[in-house]
Amino acid sequence: MDPAFSLLPKNLYADRPYIAIWEVTRACDLACVHCRADAQGRRDPGELDTEQALRLIHQLADWKVPLFVMTGGDPLKRSDLMALVRECSRRGLNFALAPSVTPLMTVENLRKLRDAGVHRISLSLDGADPYTHDNFRGVPGTFDRLIQAVERIRQLGIHLQINTTMSRHNRDQVWDMARLIKTFGVDLWSVFFLVPTGRAHQEQALTAVETEEVLNQLFEVLELGWFDIKTTEAHHFRRIILQRYGVKPDELPSYLSQHPNPVLARVARGVSDARGFVFVSHTGEVCPSGFLPVSGGNIKDAPLAEIYRTSPLFTRLRDADSLQGKCGRCEYRYFCGGSRARAYALAGNVMAADPYCIYQPPASGMTEPASRN
Repeated sequence: MDPAFSLLPKNLYADRPYIAIWEVTRACDLACVHCRADAQGRRDPGELDTEQALRLIHQLADWKVPLFVMTGGDPLKRSDLMALVRECSRRGLNFALAPSVTPLMTVENLRKLRDAGVHRISLSLDGADPYTHDNFRGVPGTFDRLIQAVERIRQLGIHLQINTTMSRHNRDQVWDMARLIKTFGVDLWSVFFLVPTGRAHQEQALTAVETEEVLNQLFEVLELGWFDIKTTEAHHFRRIILQRYGVKPDELPSYLSQHPNPVLARVARGVSDARGFVFVSHTGEVCPSGFLPVSGGNIKDAPLAEIYRTSPLFTRLRDADSLQGKCGRCEYRYFCGGSRARAYALAGNVMAADPYCIYQPPASGMTEPASRN
């Protein structure tokens, strides 16, 4: 086994995730062209009710999950949201909220959320200008409403994170978006690379070459120190970080012990689908991520911890040595492992190689051509 794997908190990830995401509802008043949830205007009658939601919150608190995020749809569409937020706060959860930028995001609601215990909110920016962003979000005026919401959140003293879905529509706006986000005073830019699931389709996604180009641009932005950057469903950003720092995977443990670095420390955590990450749908289905709609069980039938720890789907995904194709031979597999969601969406196999990574592991002998799709 690769000695770099000894750095990963394998036992911790087998017992509990680093981050848990709960899709509190799929109701949303936006019409985003890429929506993985295929959100609708009204709430699903099958979504978790208040009692079931509180039970989930208690399980997460007892489990001591380091980070919990409530997302949607739009969480503000739930009438019991404030009660749920207060319970998260009362139970000491480190949690964040990811609402949609709609007319529901009023000063009054933001103030109520802050007073109920929300310390961090993430908002979505998917273009550097109104035309790009609003076309992607499907509702005119959303960009201007976002700028207004950013100012309100800052005035209320709530920490702000910006999420961006990267696809063909905004691939040439990395630097323009970064400069705009810098003015927001954020802590983190979380960049999601589109997976063709829900309303998203393959033609919207970046090619493997475009993905590599964007990831290298993100590294250059990261180096400026304006804010931290993490990627979702583009785990090979970790490979690029190691390559740009000139650190080999098996050198990372000793390198970090001599040169503490928060960016490399995050790389070393190796969080990915089912490996430190768990997603609970609005109806209670437990999935490896929100972009990988394969369930390991439902919290209405079994405790979340039991599903995460024992589901064959989750235990298999946590075994990097079970990866197939070039991902299974890659020396970065313990820190990266490729997007399991994209492998499933495009190949129908959660363990297949990530088709949007151009890297060829040395062990392959270059027998496979680099993916250009």
